[in-house]
Amino acid sequence: MTILTRLDDNIWTAEGNIVDFYGFAYPTRSVIVRLPNQKLWIWSPITLGPELKAEIDALGSPAHLVSPNKIHHLFLPDWKNSYPDAQLWGPHTTIKKRNDLMFAAPLEHDAPPQWQNQFEQAWFFGSPFLEEIVFFHRPSRTAILADMSENFSETFLAKHWSGWQRWIARLWGIVEGKGYAPLELRLTYFNRKPARAARDKILGWHPQRVIMAHGRWQAQNGEQFLKKAFEWI
Repeated sequence: MTILTRLDDNIWTAEGNIVDFYGFAYPTRSVIVRLPNQKLWIWSPITLGPELKAEIDALGSPAHLVSPNKIHHLFLPDWKNSYPDAQLWGPHTTIKKRNDLMFAAPLEHDAPPQWQNQFEQAWFFGSPFLEEIVFFHRPSRTAILADMSENFSETFLAKHWSGWQRWIARLWGIVEGKGYAPLELRLTYFNRKPARAARDKILGWHPQRVIMAHGRWQAQNGEQFLKKAFEWI
């Protein structure tokens, strides 16, 4: 069975296992981009089983392992052990949380030059709970978000979440038709000026496609989707 799904030239997704997050079932998803030098950029690495590793190795050599926020860090050690030459990247809070790992300089407003001008990025900060780096793959016009947009389908919720959990999902707005960040995260953005700047930067990219870690991703009309997802800001 093929694990990787090709979205466009040099960009793929990989669907991971469902993980337990404080009693809620969350699907996991990674994005893989092949850079012009044929090295691989891996966003939010998922469980690295033998089948996925074989497909990754067929694409190229992972050189950049990227944590978009401090929640998306669980599988970094496994990938680093398998690809010891790969560089680890993440925002300040991921680096602080995983002080057992050696990272490059913290990700902030601008993509590192090592990524060969393939990405833009926006830094969501202003919350004591979570900061996140949102990415834009220029060649495919794909915006990539971790928890700043969650977009669960009714089918997934009916299968994996209990009745009261589904009620919470609708209350939080992390369902199709809204695609918001979770309510408890939004409420901690006491300083929204940086978040507004990040939102405006993202919408200025005019993304066609939106990939998020949790929920149904958007194959088209990405800019319109994100206008709705960020309206709370």
